[in-house]
Amino acid sequence: MNSKRDILTGFLVGLIANTIGTLLYILLFSDLSIADTWNAAVEQEHVGSLLALGAILNLLAFFGFLRIRRDNRAKGVLMATVLTALVILYYKLT
Repeated sequence: MNSKRDILTGFLVGLIANTIGTLLYILLFSDLSIADTWNAAVEQEHVGSLLALGAILNLLAFFGFLRIRRDNRAKGVLMATVLTALVILYYKLT
């Protein structure tokens, strides 16, 4: 039972890290507001790129969990990263 909780924790950490990474990228490198940047990315079909750049923080979470031997949490982060990749694929194909 504890392993499922750890995987869920890692998954949530992965989603939160991706969200923070995306927002951090927008705040650091965009002159527009967060909403305006997101809308421009949707219009110009660059949402996948934004999400991919935001997923860089998942690397830190993944290797951090591996370093402290929390393998199931690292699995959850990996699952969140795969979900992000599927969302990026969806945006690229539509």
